[in-house]
Amino acid sequence: MKLPGKIAIIGGGSWATAIAKMVMGKDQEINWYMRREDRIEEFKRWGHNPAYLTSVRFNTKKINFYSSINDVVKNSDTLIFATPSPYLKSHLKKLRTKIKDKFIVTAIKGIVPDENLIVSDYFTSYYSVPAENMAVMAGPCHAEEVALERLSYLTIACPDTDKAQLFARRLTCHYIKTSICKDVAGIEYASVLKNVYAIAAGICSGLKYGDNFQAVLMSNAIQEMQRFLDSVHPIDRQVNDSVYLGDLLVTSYSNFSRNRAFGTMVGKGYSVKSAQIEMEMIAEGYYGTKCIKELNSHYHVNMPIVDAVYNILYERISPRIEVKLLTDSFR
Repeated sequence: MKLPGKIAIIGGGSWATAIAKMVMGKDQEINWYMRREDRIEEFKRWGHNPAYLTSVRFNTKKINFYSSINDVVKNSDTLIFATPSPYLKSHLKKLRTKIKDKFIVTAIKGIVPDENLIVSDYFTSYYSVPAENMAVMAGPCHAEEVALERLSYLTIACPDTDKAQLFARRLTCHYIKTSICKDVAGIEYASVLKNVYAIAAGICSGLKYGDNFQAVLMSNAIQEMQRFLDSVHPIDRQVNDSVYLGDLLVTSYSNFSRNRAFGTMVGKGYSVKSAQIEMEMIAEGYYGTKCIKELNSHYHVNMPIVDAVYNILYERISPRIEVKLLTDSFR
């Protein structure tokens, strides 16, 4: 397989749209799978995604749209999955085409529910994708800032660093800088955790805690993240690198962060259900909280922030009480 070959985007949301913009930056053709045929027709008519990042214009002559996941897989070499993690299985259930010989890139910042597997492990376990054909892309890179071409940084992780480098070059441009590493599992778990911590940051903001406490919260969050990563995937890593700490900070502080926005509503007194309805977009951290909590029942890592967010979201314990307990435990 010659990488990256013909690239396919799987998903139609804001992050999928931002990735398409990056991939097409060198005037390359792409394949793009969107589930809804009406969205595809509107996209072709208007020259932009009708529902997300509508300011980003595309040359639709360079896009081969598909509403069939089997057809897009057959005609592509590299598959970039950018769907919300709760919906991944429903898309893959329609798949009848083998993907084990494709280069799979997950841009999904969540865990597959029920199985409680990170996406790379899910593809390896259920679709026989070899580890060397599995990559993850992550980093402090909000879709909205990609749309504005503001300087952003991405890390591509793959056990085969040559493949990671070839794919990274396809994304690199004047507003995207890339780096590579091998820590696929660590980066995926970190991407899930930072969404949980962003919800915590939002809850504290909704409760009117200030910047001083937010700084202490983030300091404790990165320590908690390191403890968990060292338990589930113990390798030599620097959690102060941008793909870990940087992504945590931008997701917890940025106004573009849907997980922070979700947490803020909960902190202000919204029920979880009403906050989800108001959001109209998936807050991955809601699902990630439950998955991490269940995973940690096997590892028994000290994770007071995850526990607090879980108690608020799933046990309906008062945010004010849970955060007060956190303030007493922090230094």
